[in-house]
Amino acid sequence: MLAHRALFVSAVHMMDIAWVRSQFPAFEVPSLDGQAFFENAGGSYTCRQVVDRLHRFYTERKVQPYAPYDASRLGGEEMDEARVRLAAMLGVATHELSFGPSTTQNVYVLANAVRRWLKPGESIIVTNQDHEANSGPWRRLAEEGIEVREWQIDPVTGILDPADLANMLDDKVKLVCFPHCSNVVGAINDVPAITAIAKAAGARVVVDGVSYAPHGFADVAALGCDVYLFSSYKTYGPHQGVMVIREDFGFELPNQGHHFNGDTLYYRFTPAGPDHAQVAACAGMADYMDDFSAHHGGGTGAKAARLAHDMMRAHEVTLLQPLLDYVSAKNSVRLIGPSDAAGRAPTVAMALNTSAEDAAVALAPLGIMAGGGDFYAGRPLGALGVDMDRGVLRVSFVHYTQKAEVDRLIAALEQVI
Repeated sequence: MLAHRALFVSAVHMMDIAWVRSQFPAFEVPSLDGQAFFENAGGSYTCRQVVDRLHRFYTERKVQPYAPYDASRLGGEEMDEARVRLAAMLGVATHELSFGPSTTQNVYVLANAVRRWLKPGESIIVTNQDHEANSGPWRRLAEEGIEVREWQIDPVTGILDPADLANMLDDKVKLVCFPHCSNVVGAINDVPAITAIAKAAGARVVVDGVSYAPHGFADVAALGCDVYLFSSYKTYGPHQGVMVIREDFGFELPNQGHHFNGDTLYYRFTPAGPDHAQVAACAGMADYMDDFSAHHGGGTGAKAARLAHDMMRAHEVTLLQPLLDYVSAKNSVRLIGPSDAAGRAPTVAMALNTSAEDAAVALAPLGIMAGGGDFYAGRPLGALGVDMDRGVLRVSFVHYTQKAEVDRLIAALEQVI
């Protein structure tokens, strides 16, 4: 682990934080001047490339797409471009990527398809580490007579033990659903290893990547899962849900879209028409990754995504460790999740002796934008014994956060907690 951290530290100096921040208009807005944004787990700032594309679509191409006249043709081409380029960055085929209004909606549609796919007597596995969006829809299948088994976290650490999963699997289990990273525990789960365990038992795998994707796009092909979901509004884009579903599983599940679209994979799980402008603007996320890579001497497409992922994580890990060390040393605070930055995302939940929401209110005049509550993660917090009336104070950042902001956060926490 120490060697792993050393690699992160050596790479962090390569990222040009000034250039990164110049790509986000929010840092130029007077009303946000002096405010340090630590609520990124709820949604990130939008990069300039996305803003520009969204503005262009609304001003020049806001017509029904895919007609022969120029405004329509260009709009449709930009929507297609978003799918092509994001799929390439994620390492999957273009038709394996679809858009929806949110990840929550995408999971509900997927769960409805699974409801018809499963047979009586078959089972699924969910965890109690999840955000409710990747737990509730699956748990409701119990109302249809499906056995829902719960893979439980360690009540002290919040970690999922793959050995526990292996003990739960049998020939009845057809689906395993778990998060790449919890939105309160922060621990990064070993998706390839967990997926291999599940697939060896004959189960399909659905991974909620919402809390991981803001810290770098995953190589979904390398992860090995059947479905990978995340939210573009947390990856510097518009408010859309992005779902990768691998071809063999996608066509094995019943069509959820219009009957005449059933032969097209990216329509099968999009029962309503997409937001054309926002889908088109998602190409701006690929623009940003390519620009990021080019500025730092890298390539484009999948190569850009991998380079950006590694450099973003390196920067985050270096900034995160001092924060974790500070929180861990506070007797009045319980750090939720690992204390080693290399094994977690920079999403830090803290159980306090007082109301977390009150603490967030107290941080606001100090220029710290953070939140308190349960963050739709009542199951993991309850399993960890957190007082739900108090909730947790959560601070979260991404690669555009700079060291001075983390220093300011620590100073503000010292006053408030």
